Amino acid sequence: MSANSAVGATTDVAAAGVVSPAAARDLPVAQVLNPADTSAVVGHYVLSDAATVDAVVAHAETAGRAWGALSGTERGSWLTAAAKAVSAHEAERSTLLTREQGKVLWESEVDVHSAARALRQNAELAAHLDVESVVRDGRGTTIMRRIPMGLTAVIVPWNYPVYLTLAGVAPALAAGNAVIVKPSEFAPLAITRTLELIAAALPEGVLSVVPGDGAVAGQALVSHPLVRKVIFTGGTSTGRSIVKTAANTLKSVSLELGGNDPAIVLDSAQLDDRTIRELRRSVFTCTGQICINVKRIYVHRSRHREFVDKFSAAVDEIVVGDGLGPATTMGPLNNAKQLASVRELAEQTRSHADVRVLGRKNDPSSWDRGYFMLPSVVTGIAPGAPLVTREQFGPIIPILPFDTEDEAISQANDSEFGLAASVWSEDVDHALALARRVEAGSVFVNTHRMGSSDQSMPFGGIKQSGLGRNHGMWAIEECTELQAISHRPDTSGFPGPPTV
Repeated sequence: MSANSAVGATTDVAAAGVVSPAAARDLPVAQVLNPADTSAVVGHYVLSDAATVDAVVAHAETAGRAWGALSGTERGSWLTAAAKAVSAHEAERSTLLTREQGKVLWESEVDVHSAARALRQNAELAAHLDVESVVRDGRGTTIMRRIPMGLTAVIVPWNYPVYLTLAGVAPALAAGNAVIVKPSEFAPLAITRTLELIAAALPEGVLSVVPGDGAVAGQALVSHPLVRKVIFTGGTSTGRSIVKTAANTLKSVSLELGGNDPAIVLDSAQLDDRTIRELRRSVFTCTGQICINVKRIYVHRSRHREFVDKFSAAVDEIVVGDGLGPATTMGPLNNAKQLASVRELAEQTRSHADVRVLGRKNDPSSWDRGYFMLPSVVTGIAPGAPLVTREQFGPIIPILPFDTEDEAISQANDSEFGLAASVWSEDVDHALALARRVEAGSVFVNTHRMGSSDQSMPFGGIKQSGLGRNHGMWAIEECTELQAISHRPDTSGFPGPPTV
């Protein structure tokens, strides 16, 4: 989707962009509903088919050759200009994002603002690609350099669509690749507007978008032979499917998948207001629908009752309602399937644990029109219960006691996931030592939420939580190939008989 080759979401009810206005008019569209009021249609998105994807791929692949031929410094200048362009209309896009995604407005503002920041950060790093490593010795000269990997598909979820899209798009562009984005069907509008602004500031065809169903548009991208890299954020089962499909054409794949992220609260933790509220935000931001949110809390038995009481009191302050409501502090879940999944898990848990429903409704009269759910705190639950072993991705949190640190580490690591974790203690050195024993791609001390992992540290999962790393030069290098150029004038030492 470039400035003059794509249709954009120019109004709340416009179609999201594809390859050309003519193509957009010929394709069917689908509705985007407001999770806070499912009777309200926020907008529409185009259902891109395989033929549309093929046309976009051909156009982007051609544009990508010229983009990749630029120096990293030159691409950085383009990205800096795009960062300035995308800073426009942030308030409008934040409101739109809350209407289509459901989260409270401040969360949407953080999400939308992240686009410009990601572009600026990667613009600054792009020049590092211009530095080649040269080794000269008695045998000759070897040059090592990073080159663009090729056309890159970025497939993103609905929870933080702008942030997660730019986390893939910005480093891929900095690396010299043309990029095609497939947004989520549940939140395609604000990200499409964001991509329009970026694309308009870049060379023609370098950035495109193909909205539609994952089974059609997403599958067409992942299986296309001209796509050389796939960056996917989403569920583990879908990630496995992408790997299988990408294997047919030996694509490079980066995956940020599910997380069942533990927080370990030691007996030395300071359970003051700051800590309790920090953990509350770690659990319930975006209604619990963030991959690195805390999904289970382990508390030393000597502090368990104190923690449960203080944490429950803080959770009881949460006000659930429309994300645009000034009194709302937690919005609805994003879609009907997710609401049903979390409700079912909560009902199963009630048969074997104490589920305490907290918080209050902002506007009870509108409750039945949205995907609303009050937050819950669960105690008296077994370590092997489904709520503890699964990623709930919703506003319900189990709190379990432990007696020894070995027990806490064992239970924290007893998961197929390994995305993020946290250790909470006033003894920071001890917490850092314990963090080394946790099986997760990122382990935080006395914090655990968006912002805990920044560009100075790599981000990604181990085990079933993904492949590859994001942030900084780690992300850019994931989108490149390492090329070696060698000049060996003296071949006398090569294996085999001498050349005559």
